[in-house]
Amino acid sequence: MDDEGEHPVKLYYRIGEVSDLVGVEPHVLRYWESEFRSIRPQKSRKGQRIYSRRDVDRLLKVKDLLYTHGFTIAGARRRLRETGAEPPTRAETVASERSMAALRDLRRDVESMLAEVELLAAPGAGRAAL
Repeated sequence: MDDEGEHPVKLYYRIGEVSDLVGVEPHVLRYWESEFRSIRPQKSRKGQRIYSRRDVDRLLKVKDLLYTHGFTIAGARRRLRETGAEPPTRAETVASERSMAALRDLRRDVESMLAEVELLAAPGAGRAAL
């Protein structure tokens, strides 16, 4: 039952069902939860993990990347981020925000320099400056 469309249609699954569907032991599922931010099962009132269909689909995708395509955990995480299935890490978000701020500063500097060049290029402006 490795294919995404083959699992029974239910709203929620318990860890044992997911383990059977995905074909890995429950401890592997719990480990993957710690490594992939997009896999976050809810907890029942008794504290049992309750997986959504989306969680099961993502777990099947993770298994495919790791076992079939030979990705490492980091590589699978990166691939899922590239496809939008995995949210960026906090460090990536901070780095992205810093990059955007640096680009805005650079743009302001370039615009300022262009404005100066335009002033110097205006007829008669260049001779007056000399």
